[in-house]
Amino acid sequence: MPENVQYPEKVDLSSCEKEPIHIIGATQSHGVLVSCNKSTGEITQIGENCKDIFGISAEDLLGKDLDVLLDANSSEEIKGTVLGHGVFEVKEAVINDRDFVVIPHISGENLILDIEPVDTKKNSFDFQKNLSSLLNTLSASETADELCEDAAKTTKSIFGYDRVMIYKFDEEWNGKVIAEEKNENMESWLGLHYPASDIPKQARELFLKNRVRIITDVNYSPVEIVPTLSPIDGKPLDLSNSKLRAVSPIHIEYLQNMQVGASLTAALISNGKLWGLLACHHSEAKYINYYQRQTCEFLIQIFSNELSLKNSNSFVRNVEKLDRFSTKLIDQVNQVENIKKGLIHSTVKVTDLFPCSGAAVVLGGKIKLAGNTPEKAQVKKLIKNFLAKKKDSLYFSRSLMQEYPVAETFKDKGSGILSIRLGQGERDFIIWFRPEAVQTVDWGGNPENKATYDKEKDRLTPRKSFEKWTEELTGVADAWKDFEINAARKLGESVSYIILENQKKEIDTLNNQLITAHNELELFSQGLSHDLKAPLRGIDGYAHILKEDHYADLQKEGQLAVDTILSSVEEMQDLIDNILDFAGVSNQDIRKMTSSVNNMIQDIFVSFNVRSNYPHTSIEVEENMPKIVGDKRMLSQIWSNLITNALKYSERSKDPKIEIGSKNIDRKTVYYVKDNGVGFDPVYSEKIFDLFSRYSGDNYKGTGIGLAIVKKIIEKHDGKIWADSELGKGTTFYFYV
Repeated sequence: MPENVQYPEKVDLSSCEKEPIHIIGATQSHGVLVSCNKSTGEITQIGENCKDIFGISAEDLLGKDLDVLLDANSSEEIKGTVLGHGVFEVKEAVINDRDFVVIPHISGENLILDIEPVDTKKNSFDFQKNLSSLLNTLSASETADELCEDAAKTTKSIFGYDRVMIYKFDEEWNGKVIAEEKNENMESWLGLHYPASDIPKQARELFLKNRVRIITDVNYSPVEIVPTLSPIDGKPLDLSNSKLRAVSPIHIEYLQNMQVGASLTAALISNGKLWGLLACHHSEAKYINYYQRQTCEFLIQIFSNELSLKNSNSFVRNVEKLDRFSTKLIDQVNQVENIKKGLIHSTVKVTDLFPCSGAAVVLGGKIKLAGNTPEKAQVKKLIKNFLAKKKDSLYFSRSLMQEYPVAETFKDKGSGILSIRLGQGERDFIIWFRPEAVQTVDWGGNPENKATYDKEKDRLTPRKSFEKWTEELTGVADAWKDFEINAARKLGESVSYIILENQKKEIDTLNNQLITAHNELELFSQGLSHDLKAPLRGIDGYAHILKEDHYADLQKEGQLAVDTILSSVEEMQDLIDNILDFAGVSNQDIRKMTSSVNNMIQDIFVSFNVRSNYPHTSIEVEENMPKIVGDKRMLSQIWSNLITNALKYSERSKDPKIEIGSKNIDRKTVYYVKDNGVGFDPVYSEKIFDLFSRYSGDNYKGTGIGLAIVKKIIEKHDGKIWADSELGKGTTFYFYV
């Protein structure tokens, strides 16, 4: 191993996964690794066993062109493939009268050649016969279990290893021997489990790159690569794709402790994922040449295809079965028009979808339980403290208490759960529960005896005992199968759709009720104004008669009463008109047009007769303000209200002043009306736009409706209005449309 590569100082369950096995700096001894500069073909590194195998020393090869080792045609074809970025072909070569196979690949800036001897030429007839036998045998397997048994038998028959096993991974990467062929005198390992740490993560990843891996002699001496670091980039070679890559010393000791002399391991793939391993053990050294390994590649490819097909067929059958159940459940929900009744209290229940002890349907925070489940209070806490915090809508576990320790209190009912969040809320769920399934598991050695640190060897060392060790597992439920998870997701989507449809119907109903109420309110306001104005006109008429004909005959108190009646009638008429204006804004259609703000303001000044009515007020209007787009009549109403307020509330100031202009704020044209009048407390800056709200004192007339109308018009134009003010220092209103 290169000197700059260190083992982890802390030894824990993850230490083996940190071992840098892809840059191990050495090879196995059954072949020679040659590394070249991929641009020039110059040999830059080589296995120091080249003298033993080629009869040529490393000194005679380093720095030389590749054609000093291979014939000119093979060398040029390999270098041409590098330049053309093509797919390498395996070459045969004769070096010092010995037959070799040359297996090229690229690693960074390096062209790496694995050169292995071929002591026995492949017989094309035997090779074809082996392939035909493989194809016929594995294709005839009816079930996945039969397929595994046939693969183990066929592999032992072809390659002659002492023991051949099919090793399947579970969801936590622990493995189990599910098929085995062995010599009669050997102890059976069928059914034994092995912890995930026996085949750590980086080793599993390398199996996806190099699907067939041999160790010809467990007791071999690693062959150093010279020089250790690549002269091209100063780094150790990445041997991830090398057939000759040396073996981790931890794994070597692991095999030695199992009394294994040689091994062949092949990756078994199902639907693109590492499903398991074909593991072959031999009691002494055993070399399988490249062409034999090609047969093994073909075997595992057929196995993987057949396994994927059988798993897919089984998955489809189960999916179709559960789809029928889901359809019945949704039909029930639609018939009774109630989700909980349709899922729990009908002929087909949500607990019938797949094996479970019970289920919970949670809608709007209300929980309905079916079957044997945790208590409602426990389910409520589970949702609030755990499930609601999950980002994904789907969650499943066979050992809930590992993530949610509180679950230990109900492990007999819900060690495993499968939950799906419904709709867009955080409180609506369907949750299935599974009780703990107390299991007796036979391990190949105590799984707690993981790798330890050996001071003498200055590295990790694996466990030494592989005797059968039995463990009772509690708090773990039966695993959720892919098709069950798929069915839960589909049912959740269907129920979520129903929830959304129900919500849409409720919203439509509310909208219709709102429209009806609005129309009734409009009729009411119109009728009310008519009914109020009629007697109000009578009061106004008789009050004027009193003032014109009998005012002089009245005492002072009587005259004051007549004046109060007349002023109150005027205020009442303004209030009614303003209420009608406010109610009418919503129903008025906007007729957009571009208008001159300056012209609009001048028209308002003329109608208010500003010069005569407010002779002491100084008014400054920005020239050539940007034009405004909107309903001209409504926009005039905005300006009229804001200017009226500015004139009214600044009139009593020492030097009343009004400014009208525009600004560019956040790429919007914002208009403003500023005065130096009485102002208001800034805490009311939002409330002043509420209906009937007045915060400028009782000394000024007003109905408290004007600013509410202004805000409503501006919002109808997709705009915004706000105010800055301070008591005694004036007010500025800003708005844009």
